[in-house]
Amino acid sequence: MSHDGRFQSFLRHEIEQFLAHKRSLRRRYDVEEKTLALFDAYLSKNNIGSLAEITPALVDEFLLSRPRSRPRSYNHLRCTVGRLFSYLVDHEKLAQTPLISPPRRGRYQRTPFIFDTDAATRLLALAKALPRHGSTIERGNTYFVLFAVLYGLGLRVGEACRLCLKDVDLERRLLVIRETKFYKSRLVPFGPKLGALLGQHLHQRQTTALATNTADDQPLFCLRGGRPINPGTISQTFHAMVPSLNLRIPPGISPPRLHDLRHSFAVGTLTRWYRLGLDPQTKLLALSTFMGHGDIGSTAAYLTPTPELLEHANRRFRAFAAATSRRIGHDPLPRYTGPVIFC
Repeated sequence: MSHDGRFQSFLRHEIEQFLAHKRSLRRRYDVEEKTLALFDAYLSKNNIGSLAEITPALVDEFLLSRPRSRPRSYNHLRCTVGRLFSYLVDHEKLAQTPLISPPRRGRYQRTPFIFDTDAATRLLALAKALPRHGSTIERGNTYFVLFAVLYGLGLRVGEACRLCLKDVDLERRLLVIRETKFYKSRLVPFGPKLGALLGQHLHQRQTTALATNTADDQPLFCLRGGRPINPGTISQTFHAMVPSLNLRIPPGISPPRLHDLRHSFAVGTLTRWYRLGLDPQTKLLALSTFMGHGDIGSTAAYLTPTPELLEHANRRFRAFAAATSRRIGHDPLPRYTGPVIFC
């Protein structure tokens, strides 16, 4: 339902029903609700009183009335309104969608920086050496464990910030990720090395004089006042550290961002599977579940090809090609350059 009577137009009940439908599918739709509130306000401002008045021209006027300089932002606005129209069509309240304008093509697609083991090790060492200033409890050790969790488990930064002391199960080596994206909760296992780091961090939280409250519902990574560290603060700290890492950024690769640690986890996992001789195709669903994705397609977006990953994929493809050629009596197939995830 809308908050504080947000929707006022003749379409308010349909919008609220649409949002309730999406949230019944375990989707948050908080940003989309704000977008639909803009559309609702536009209808009210222009005295639109029926579905028949929502024409393609009116929809285009609404889209152009909102300042959206980036294609991605414009397309999100367009897509959200389009989903509402599709819902109305499905429920036979509209004969067809009035959204006919195409999405905007993006001019630039960011290629994330993938942290290999050496780069990640330098990041963790630099984090541990952070000086003790600011409001973060045991700042260096806290960021050391925090970055280790982000890189080693591929968590979203918001998920790490929302972790509480009770969410760490050292006995079973599990993190409980509660009510995150799409309202999903999941269990994330961790290995003995990360378990040791988390154990030390928990002990530190429970014994330091700076930790005034160690109740189970207190944040795992927190400030002196007991509040969780804000994702924006973590991102700022990360970006301040990057120049000191002296990373070699290949041509065409974007400068490192905090979210690239999640990308690095996905690529690192896939690379390890290749090294172990496992078939990645049969394990992608497990990786998707581990990362909290709703489908494999969302996970595939994180599998940025690296030289090592492409080489592993090429070796697997050539082995398959050689076996096939022996069976059919042909020459081996050429070097593989296709999608990594289909090897």
